[in-house]
Amino acid sequence: MSTSRRIVAWAGLSLDGYTSGPDGPAGDSWLHERALHPQTAEYFEGIWRGADTLLLGRTNYEGFHSVWPGITRDEETDPRTRELGRWLDATEKVVVSRTLTEARWENSRIARDLVSEVEELRDQPGRDVLVANSASVIAELLRLDLIDDLRLFVIPVLVGGGLRLFPDGVDIRFTTAGVAALGNGVVGLHLPRC
Repeated sequence: MSTSRRIVAWAGLSLDGYTSGPDGPAGDSWLHERALHPQTAEYFEGIWRGADTLLLGRTNYEGFHSVWPGITRDEETDPRTRELGRWLDATEKVVVSRTLTEARWENSRIARDLVSEVEELRDQPGRDVLVANSASVIAELLRLDLIDDLRLFVIPVLVGGGLRLFPDGVDIRFTTAGVAALGNGVVGLHLPRC
């Protein structure tokens, strides 16, 4: 039995396979509204509580850092969201970037080489390593055959273009371990490697 940590990719996507639409994050209300819905947040909680390291690309890292510390301190924030913000603050965050020179968010560090970083993380003691909605990192990990578990929330919308999650030319088999039809129209999928 393997004792290495699992690499778990979590992402929201449209029916046509995009994590961001043609107008980029500023036009992704279809994603943000569903991701912030209480039922999606509850579903996601079951995933992030199983991880103790977050692996992010530069864009997601900077986006998360720009909003989450403020959400965590806001008195109007619901308890589940505030707890997620506290977890994000306290959790080790590894930012994969060739251009970032400083990681200012607490418990953050920069990694230049994705493969060696994933190999090191797998060998360290701990819980899951969660790749949270960083499409470029997830795509590269899929190309390298380094994803152990896909956790997707599929939103019933066709956006017609944008940032695709799954790269061409990748042949990996997954099995279905769980399907959750959430009341807000989202379908949660748990797909571990075969």
